[in-house]
Amino acid sequence: MPINKDEITKEMLEKAMQCNTAEDLIAYAKTEGVDLTKEEAEAYLDELSECELKDGDLKHIAGGKKSGGDNGERGKSPY
Repeated sequence: MPINKDEITKEMLEKAMQCNTAEDLIAYAKTEGVDLTKEEAEAYLDELSECELKDGDLKHIAGGKKSGGDNGERGKSPY
C-alpha cells in the first residue's frame, strides 16, 4: 500500500528517523497501520537518511553562522 506523504505527521517522521534497520521501520509502520515490504522500508530509510542534518549543521543554520566563519571580526581587514 503506497504511503500518502500528506498524512505523515512530524511525530511519525521523527519516530521513523529513529529506525536503524528496515525491520525496525517495518515494525514501526505496522503500529501506524501501514504495511511495508523490506524493499520499500529500505528505500524510505535511504530517503530519510538524505534528509537528516548533522547537529552541527542545524546549529549553524539556526544561528545564522556564515560558512567558513569570520571569528567575529566582520568588517575588520587584517591588511
